[in-house]
Amino acid sequence: MEPSSSITFASSSSYLSNGSSPCSVALPPPGPPQTPPLPAGQGWGGGVAAAGSGGSVEAVSLNRLSKNPERLLLDPDLDCSDADVDVPDGGPPVPIHRCILAARSDFFYDLFAARGRAGAARGDAAAGAGVAAEGAASGRPRYKMEDLVPAGRVGREAFQAFLGYLYTGKLRPAPVDVVSCADPVCHHDSCPPAIRSAVELMYAACTFKIPELTSLFQRRLLNFVDKTLVEDVIPILEVASHSGLTQVIDKCIQRIARSDLDDISLDKELPPEAVDEIKNLRKKSQTADGDTFISDPVHEKRVRRIHRALDSDDVELVKLLLNESDITLDDANALHYAASYCDPKVVSELLDLAMANLNLKNSRGYTALHLAAMRREPAIIMCLLNKGANVSQLTAVGRSAIGICRRLTRAKDYNTKMEQGQESNKDWLCIDILEREMMRNPMAVEDAVTSPLLADDLHMKLLYLENRVAFARLFFPAEAKVAMQIAQADTTEEFGGIVAVAASTSGKLREVDLNETPVTQNKRLRSRVDALMKTVELGRRYFPNCSQVLDKFLEDDLPEGLDQFYLQRGTADEQKVKRMRFCELKEDVLKAFSKDKAEGSVFSGLSSSSSCSPPQKYAQR
Repeated sequence: MEPSSSITFASSSSYLSNGSSPCSVALPPPGPPQTPPLPAGQGWGGGVAAAGSGGSVEAVSLNRLSKNPERLLLDPDLDCSDADVDVPDGGPPVPIHRCILAARSDFFYDLFAARGRAGAARGDAAAGAGVAAEGAASGRPRYKMEDLVPAGRVGREAFQAFLGYLYTGKLRPAPVDVVSCADPVCHHDSCPPAIRSAVELMYAACTFKIPELTSLFQRRLLNFVDKTLVEDVIPILEVASHSGLTQVIDKCIQRIARSDLDDISLDKELPPEAVDEIKNLRKKSQTADGDTFISDPVHEKRVRRIHRALDSDDVELVKLLLNESDITLDDANALHYAASYCDPKVVSELLDLAMANLNLKNSRGYTALHLAAMRREPAIIMCLLNKGANVSQLTAVGRSAIGICRRLTRAKDYNTKMEQGQESNKDWLCIDILEREMMRNPMAVEDAVTSPLLADDLHMKLLYLENRVAFARLFFPAEAKVAMQIAQADTTEEFGGIVAVAASTSGKLREVDLNETPVTQNKRLRSRVDALMKTVELGRRYFPNCSQVLDKFLEDDLPEGLDQFYLQRGTADEQKVKRMRFCELKEDVLKAFSKDKAEGSVFSGLSSSSSCSPPQKYAQR
């Protein structure tokens, strides 16, 4: 391994506080690298450069040696990689060249050598980390980043920056939109995206055994500790504990011990040894100040029992614990705890109890909505807003839920243009929900779901709503999933529509309960209508742009829309099968419609509309 001097740095004064430009690197132009002209007397036959001269043969040679391997990363037409790494961000795998990684990193040398010995060291930890799966067609080894770095997360941008250093010996400046947040008033000197980028690179440097990068990012993390919020110190302490960075650990512990971070957050989010040291420091500080806090062990025990019940997703047990004692949900900050650590379904069930103050602030001045914004979970945010949480309420230091979400979101994720049918980024989705709630005008439920396409007939309503929600799931999967989850639409049984038609291509017919009475059937269908109408209402409230797209789509010829969107998905063979099956279904439905019409069936409208024609056209007939 090269000594720490092998890394190329800028001058110390050029460091930005967020570490976005740790070095000055000029990228070579596409094509073969050009050799810069040498000063007079410094050619290959000119001898050794004079002391203090700007360029030497050695410097030029090293510079070219650095730029040549970089072409393997930058040139899209040159693909001679021999393995792939899947990163947690999703998307295509990152190609790698095992020979370069093995030459530059002891970790990769051991990993690839163990693999090459045909299982001789299969039990070693290095061989077990990221065991590659052979591609069925290409035979290329494929590794998972979660297996290579099990202790932490290394995203796509961080791994590509790390590869750039292994290939060239130079660390390229991070893209600005990767290390800056979506808050326009932030100075971006210590915002969470910059910290996350440094933390991910530290995980990579320590795991893959690159000591010079470890030293660089240790200094950068130390610079962050005193400048950022205490919540953002937690990931720094976690990576420092994993990497054995004693200096960073000590500084993080001192910073957290001086803060108002509560014991529950400490126990849930920090390593046990760090928690013990923080609590001991706080006790010593209280004793020295003569401000000894006397806790109530009975109260703390009851609070912990409620929190454990929430961890177990057992809201019924929470109700029993509340009945057995005089403690309340607000006393235990149960809603705050659930918004921070529990499943969205648990939060919804807890809100249904109607026993908690939605806008109550905890000891640190945060409401449950503020904590949900920190977690960036759209389903929980919508649950709280739907029950009446105040989106404009500020924390003790003047932060809003929108500001919290923006500060945690990378500018790259917020500004990325989403294509229709592509799942929206959760961070962007949270900001969009909160901002629309801040700006929205109160809207009656009747106005929210009224449409000229809705007839009085229950079946017509169901068909329209089923089709609308089905297309919402195709066009806007993330938004539809959240709305259906809050409306609990997935707990009711589907009735016809596009989804049923698509499912019927398997040749299996839906079983019919012949013993179901008309009253029971009507009740079942009405519960489905209520759930779907609530889904549409939530969509119009929180995702108006998506709703406008659906409105326009459903006003057009639905079979044509189906042909453009559904039938063109999948491989060529799958599309051919879908088109054949669609034509068969269309012919069957037309025959059934003609037969029902001839017999004067009162359900002819149902048969015709089930062929995916919009209810508007049926009404015109």
